[in-house]
Amino acid sequence: MRVEEAIGRQIARLRAERRLSLTELGEALGRYLDKPWSRQAVHQAERGQRSFTAAELTALALALDTSIPALFRVEDGGVELPGGAVNPEEYRGVLLNRERESPIDGLEELILALHDIRAVLSRPALAQLARIGRVADQVAGPEQP
Repeated sequence: MRVEEAIGRQIARLRAERRLSLTELGEALGRYLDKPWSRQAVHQAERGQRSFTAAELTALALALDTSIPALFRVEDGGVELPGGAVNPEEYRGVLLNRERESPIDGLEELILALHDIRAVLSRPALAQLARIGRVADQVAGPEQP
């Protein structure tokens, strides 16, 4: 999927979660940009049919009460850039803070990390271990202080 489509899907998802109409989101963007976006402009953005400036991404994040990295989130797979495809691991990596001394910042980054953990824990061998652990806890009974 093209990166513009990934952003568009997030705009649509966040707009729906916030119960905003296309027109309401366009008007909210107008508070941060020179003029509001039309209903059609918001619709085109949601369908991945336009590129975004840095100012527009900032306005979208503010209007949708989210972060800029959250707008780039992809549910599955990687993204396509003009020079070629970026695999999912690389793409998730650019959305996270990579500096060693800096802590991971923000709820969206935590969600991305939890998504990766869920993928690891869903492996059959780990699922089997989890079931064994639950049975062992049941057999052992409640812990005594």
